[in-house]
Amino acid sequence: MDSSSVGIKDVAREAGVSVTTVSHVLNNVPSARVSPETREKVRTTAVRLGYGPNRLARALRSRRSGVLGLVVEDAATTPHAGRIILGADQAARARGYTLMMATIPGQSEPDAAQAGVESLLAGQVDGILYSAAGRRVLPIPFRPGGVPTVLVDAITIDGSLPAVMADEYGGAAAGAAALVAAGHYRIGFLTTRDENPSTHQRLLGFRDALQRAGMAGAATTVAAASPDAPGGYAAARSILAGGNPPSALLCCNDRLAMGAYRAAAERGLSIPDHLSVVGFGDVDLLAANLHPQLTSVALPYYGMGTWAANRLIDAIELQAAEPGTRQHHDRLDPVLLACRLVNRGSVAAPGTPAPQA
Repeated sequence: MDSSSVGIKDVAREAGVSVTTVSHVLNNVPSARVSPETREKVRTTAVRLGYGPNRLARALRSRRSGVLGLVVEDAATTPHAGRIILGADQAARARGYTLMMATIPGQSEPDAAQAGVESLLAGQVDGILYSAAGRRVLPIPFRPGGVPTVLVDAITIDGSLPAVMADEYGGAAAGAAALVAAGHYRIGFLTTRDENPSTHQRLLGFRDALQRAGMAGAATTVAAASPDAPGGYAAARSILAGGNPPSALLCCNDRLAMGAYRAAAERGLSIPDHLSVVGFGDVDLLAANLHPQLTSVALPYYGMGTWAANRLIDAIELQAAEPGTRQHHDRLDPVLLACRLVNRGSVAAPGTPAPQA
């Protein structure tokens, strides 16, 4: 059958359902009572026959475009942005929506952030996803133009918009607990000097984990001058040169851990025989390519994108099913997604005494 001549009646006949059911499934009508099995059968049949509902006609009927707007800060320079975009895009496509994206510089001024939102609203998007970095508090006023809005790794001061973040406190606590479980009792934490809320959460998680283990006095904290490999090298070099150096390091990011590897090598320390190291971020290009491969706390960026897109679509479809429904304006606590410790080859029990420099 020529796909150009395929109509909704053909899909209904092939799938063994009514035309109404096909319409409800392919237009994602939220109030339709259709079983998951029937939905899958209708979609599979439509794909096989090459049929798709006319998007413009659907938009005119529903007053919706089927497009989600995504504002991303520093999309081209941060490894996490790609995972958030991928998660949001795949979740949107699975529910019949597409993604339109606007990028702006990180830590943008209020006008730049608002301009990103307004550029998407001009494209008639049904809702806005705003992805920042580092648990950023968005500038006030933040005006999403009256459409449903969900934040990723960001909040507003009044907490009026739904938001999703990584549980970075829990991730750091898990990294510290793994070092304690391996038998380490002198543990250093390489952090940074920035005021990023994520950095604070990671440091707090580390300290609380050691306190719960009865090892509050075992923690040593050193702030790197910069949040990169040279900063990690200098900080690790300093902490390892002390009179009673740690046998393990938890690093606030994987780049600091990379610098710590260099500092350890210069002192003749073998990882993990003399020094165990845990990173944070699980950046593939670093963690999997260091020798030995770096044990690191993975951030759930893909899951954050997926959660945010689904939450936004739910709000859009609720608003369509119940006209006049507005987004919740009471204070909402952000949803925290768990971080996962990826065990590789950089953690072991304290072993051979470190060679003296």
